[in-house]
Amino acid sequence: MSDSDRHRIITDLLRERPFASVRDLQERLGVSAATIRRDIDKLHEIGKARKVYGGISASDSAALSRHAARPYDENRDLAVEAKRAIAAKAEGLIRDGDSIIVHAGSTCYQLGTLLARRNVRIYTNSMPLAAHLGEHGTCHLTISGGELYREPGIIHDAAGGPPDFFASRFFVGTQGINSEGLLESHPLLVKAIGELSQCADEIVLLADSRKFSMQPRNLVLPLSRIGTIVTDDGLSDADAKTLEDAGVTILIANVAGDQN
Repeated sequence: MSDSDRHRIITDLLRERPFASVRDLQERLGVSAATIRRDIDKLHEIGKARKVYGGISASDSAALSRHAARPYDENRDLAVEAKRAIAAKAEGLIRDGDSIIVHAGSTCYQLGTLLARRNVRIYTNSMPLAAHLGEHGTCHLTISGGELYREPGIIHDAAGGPPDFFASRFFVGTQGINSEGLLESHPLLVKAIGELSQCADEIVLLADSRKFSMQPRNLVLPLSRIGTIVTDDGLSDADAKTLEDAGVTILIANVAGDQN
């Protein structure tokens, strides 16, 4: 396969998904990591894609807007006030002694930091959250086993199944939401969320209102699986009705400072 053929395949792939890791491209193209890195450098140089940590992302602003997927380091700095307000509201659902699962993602990270010194048992597959809790927390911490995927920032065993951990609640974020359910573009997150969703009594979605305008391609969980959503006061009436029709309990966090 020629350089130009590989470059065409990579750019075509990035029209379907906003990010591809070096490993993803190795498996897709059957070449060495060194070859993939040279391809990434070339595509970055000519402006057809953007070199990012661990792989390559789409440079086309429309593609980024459509899929709305960004590396964790970028996404954590977006809508920070809303994420903190959502996390604070969600903390009120957790009682001392609870066992919970906190998934990867920037809003879930904000929740995890609030629980660092609480008397709770936390299972997480989030590399950033595990590092924070290990250094600053006193809670009982169980970390997912497997390989480290720096983007999207999770620890995951691709050959494993659901962990041997049962929780009262699974707190999860999402890249996008529509009437069908939770949406993600990264196939690894689809698999990980599906497995963890089997290990809790209730699934609690933490998602700021921007997520209703984002439509990545993969359905992760139907809305019928979600017990509660904690979102911000930017939620539209139409989106609220969609959630209510699916039987989802809605908790609203006031971004200006929730006093309830």
